[in-house]
Amino acid sequence: MRQIPPLLLTFFVLSGAGCGDGGSAALPAPEGSIAGGGTSPGLSGLAPGWNVLEPGGDTVCSDGSEYLFFARPGDPEKLLVYFQGGGACWFGANCDLHLDPSYKPRVSRDEPERYRGIFDFDHPDNPFADYTVVMAPYCSADVHLGDNVAEYQAPAREAREVDGAMQPAHDAHPVEIHHRGIVNAQSVLDWTYRHVPDPAEIFVTGSSAGAIPSPYYAWLIADHYADARVAQLGDGAGGYRRAGTANGTDDRLEKWGTFEHLRQYPEFADVSADALTYEDLYIAAARRHPDILFAEYDAAEDAVQKRFLAMGGTETTSLLGALQANHADIRAEVDNFRAYIAGGDSHTILARPEFYTFTADGRRVRDWVADLAAFRDVADVTCDPCDAPQLTGE
Repeated sequence: MRQIPPLLLTFFVLSGAGCGDGGSAALPAPEGSIAGGGTSPGLSGLAPGWNVLEPGGDTVCSDGSEYLFFARPGDPEKLLVYFQGGGACWFGANCDLHLDPSYKPRVSRDEPERYRGIFDFDHPDNPFADYTVVMAPYCSADVHLGDNVAEYQAPAREAREVDGAMQPAHDAHPVEIHHRGIVNAQSVLDWTYRHVPDPAEIFVTGSSAGAIPSPYYAWLIADHYADARVAQLGDGAGGYRRAGTANGTDDRLEKWGTFEHLRQYPEFADVSADALTYEDLYIAAARRHPDILFAEYDAAEDAVQKRFLAMGGTETTSLLGALQANHADIRAEVDNFRAYIAGGDSHTILARPEFYTFTADGRRVRDWVADLAAFRDVADVTCDPCDAPQLTGE
C-alpha cells in the first residue's frame, strides 16, 4: 500500500495537531445521530489529562473505522471546544488512499499528546491552561459538515516513479467514503452538553478543516448554552471560497450532504449550492449571535491553503489578496468579525509552539487570542511585511 505523502502527513499533524435572536431555531441533530453511547463517562469520572471517549451509535470515520473523541477535565465553568483539521476529499483520486489522498481517514488514540501551542497545558503563558477541553477529532473528509455515504470512482493509472520510488499500476475502482462529520461532531456536542452543563465562558475553535465549520458549531453551542459567553476563532482556513474545481464544477457540498443539511436553516433556504461559500457560515452565525465576536487567524501565504486551492482549480500566487477579499465580504454583512493575518507560509497556529512567539504589527498571536477568549474587543491585525513571520522581540 502506498503511504500518505509526507507533506500531507505533516499537514495532518499540524492542522489537527480550525445570544442574539436571529429569528431561527437551532437545527435538529441529523437522524440517527446517537451521542454518549458506548463507554463515555461523565466529567466527574474522567482521569486527569486526556481521556479517550467512545460515543458509538452511528459515528464512524471515512474508512469505516471507529470514531473517538477526547476530553480533558478542568474548570467546569470554562470550556474550550476544538475541531481538529486534516484535509478533505471530493473526487476519486484524492479520496483513494492508494493515489493522491488529501485527508485524514481515521482517529488515533494518542493524537492529543502530539500537540503543542494551546494544548501545552504546562506552558506558563497558556490562556487555556485551566479550561475543560473537548476535542472533536476529524476523520470524515468533509470539514465536519457531512452527512452522507458517497461513492467515488478512483481512476486507473499506469506504474510510475514518484519521489524516486516506483508506484505500481492502479486499476479504476469505486471508493466508498463515510462523510459523517455532522454525526460525529454532534456526538461530541451531545456528550459535552450533558457533562459540562453550565459553563460561563466558552471558546469554540478549530484548525484547518476544523476552522471552516467552527462558526457553525459556535452558533449551535451558543444556542444551547444561552446564558454563557461565547467567542469563536477559525485557525488557518480563511482563504477558501469553495471555488470551482479544475473541470469547472464543484459539487463537494452535495456529495458530502452538507448543502442538504444547511438548507434546513432559514438562512440558507434560498441559497443555491453554486452560490454558497464558507464565508456564508460566518455571516449566518454572526447574524444569529451578534453578541459573539467571530474571528479568523491565517498566515498571509499559507502553503497548505494554496495547495488545496490549486487542487480545487484555483491557482493562487498570493493568498493575502484572497484572505482580504473574503474578510471584506464578511465585514460587508456583519460587524462582529475580526481577523489576524501573520507573515509567512505556515499552516495554522493553535497547536504549534509558535503560538507563543508569532507577532504581527506589534501584536503577539497569543495575546490577541487571549483577549478574544476573555471577551475583549480585539482589533484587526495585518502583517507588514508579510513575506516571513515576525517573532516576539524582533
